[in-house]
Amino acid sequence: MSGRITTHVLDLAGGKPVVGIAIELWYLGEKAGNTDEEYMPKLIGAYKTNDDGRVDQPLLEGEEVQPGVYELIFAAGEFFRRTEHLAAFSNSLFDLIPIRFQIRDATLHYHVPLLVAPGGYSTYRGS
Repeated sequence: MSGRITTHVLDLAGGKPVVGIAIELWYLGEKAGNTDEEYMPKLIGAYKTNDDGRVDQPLLEGEEVQPGVYELIFAAGEFFRRTEHLAAFSNSLFDLIPIRFQIRDATLHYHVPLLVAPGGYSTYRGS
């Protein structure tokens, strides 16, 4: 079985998928347990969601998935500014939404969805 990282973005205020939101995936590395040790971020890729609020292919898959800490960054503010029913929230508190997660078993599927609204957001480990 090969590992993979996927995501899905839903607009809670509009009740539909978020189309065209910019997403970055970063690999931060592995910490040896020393809390003073800094991560060395590496940009894996930049993506945009399709009409279903998903990226057309996994963000990362197969042997490219390594154990360590990753971060997804969603350009929510840009989405709020260009979306008619959210225009009143163009100055939302949330401009960029980072979701940091750890992969221990690189053979598994890690689905990290984002549920977004002007007043908050939520995420979970999907299937």
